[in-house]
Amino acid sequence: MEDKLLSGVGRYVFQAEPFHCDCSYRLFLAHLGNQLLNAADFHSNERGYGVRVLSNLHKTWVLSRFTLEIYHLPEVYESFTIETWVNSVMRYFTSRNFSVSDARGKVCAYARSVWALIDTDTRQPVDILKVNDGQIMKYVEKDKCCPIEAGGRLKFSTQGKQQQSVVMHYSDVDMNGHVNSMKYVEHMLNLWPISWYSEHRVKRIEIAYVAESHEGDELKFYVEQETESISDVRIMKVGGEQEIEVVRGRISFA
Repeated sequence: MEDKLLSGVGRYVFQAEPFHCDCSYRLFLAHLGNQLLNAADFHSNERGYGVRVLSNLHKTWVLSRFTLEIYHLPEVYESFTIETWVNSVMRYFTSRNFSVSDARGKVCAYARSVWALIDTDTRQPVDILKVNDGQIMKYVEKDKCCPIEAGGRLKFSTQGKQQQSVVMHYSDVDMNGHVNSMKYVEHMLNLWPISWYSEHRVKRIEIAYVAESHEGDELKFYVEQETESISDVRIMKVGGEQEIEVVRGRISFA
């Protein structure tokens, strides 16, 4: 007799601990991003295609694109709920959506993401449908809506102006051996001072992860002001005679 399938939508409760909140007494945006990734990990592991299964096969998920639209961030000590679901699967990529609700049930944010499955030895893409007998296909949820616009291709008209140069160290690197996806977000948001955030909030952030970086890499952050409220950020890795593009981001402030 077949085991009963879980729901395609996973639901997980978190709390905004004080050491994860900024000067506004609200959750750091990058920490919300980390909790979204935690929810994705919980969801995939429970359904048989997560890191617990993949690590024995020398494979892992890597984040390729990430779009987060925020209405408000949870306040300190407030519990919040993340729902997540996979809404499509292709050969080498899968898309996963998220919704975030506060303790009163009001929506805080929505997010869209695209993930690739790679071989941890070769760092090359892997056919998702051939892993664990295509287990992921049992849990594709097409009926649940994620109302935000998907991130488009981020095209920048200029290189932008260099604002900062940061060397990656121990706490920037995750268990996959490369710089953690939300560490890039933290470093991007650090390009603006606390005084800026006392009068502005991030309304939307789009990230395209282009290449990996590692401990010891020097990353340069270039900013191009698209409008008064929209900034494009390009992260380049110093390597030999040429800089290598690592991340493209677009941040919309309100």
